[in-house]
Amino acid sequence: MSLKQHFELMAEYNRWMNERVYGAAGNLSKSALLEDRRAFFGSILGTLNHIVVGDTIWLKRFAAQPASAEPLREITELAAPKNLNQIIFEDLDELHSHRKWLDEKIIKWISGLTDSDLDFILSYQNTKGVPATKRFSSLIYHFFNHQTHHRGQVTTLLLQSGEDVGVTDLLALIPNQNNV
Repeated sequence: MSLKQHFELMAEYNRWMNERVYGAAGNLSKSALLEDRRAFFGSILGTLNHIVVGDTIWLKRFAAQPASAEPLREITELAAPKNLNQIIFEDLDELHSHRKWLDEKIIKWISGLTDSDLDFILSYQNTKGVPATKRFSSLIYHFFNHQTHHRGQVTTLLLQSGEDVGVTDLLALIPNQNNV
């Protein structure tokens, strides 16, 4: 499996897990979604918003890579998040709709990348204005890892609220191989 194929798998895993998480979250009341659960971003809704904030920040940065500019053009037109705990959508249905849109953009963007695109060195500034220069493929790894990290927090918060999202392992999406 090539590096690009691994990223395609991660993009599909991202979409699959988001559907599971949002499905479980949709079974909770608005007050349960907003309840401060002492997580990094407070509530279930706060954490789901943070994942969207993080994705938006990174996708805007990734758009500076030449092959990513057109696939991520609509992302660059979004307002830049003001901070990492910004609540972009207070309504779960609106957040879920935006999440689905983002996931489709991510899948399409990743599918269009080539191996040489992944070797690109991206220069950017973090949210505190600190400059960095890093390999594009390593940043994409971070992008997917960040989603998984915070989605794992959400699955715990959901389970504590009585909603089990079921299997969350990437292994569920890794295809079986024939021995040759």
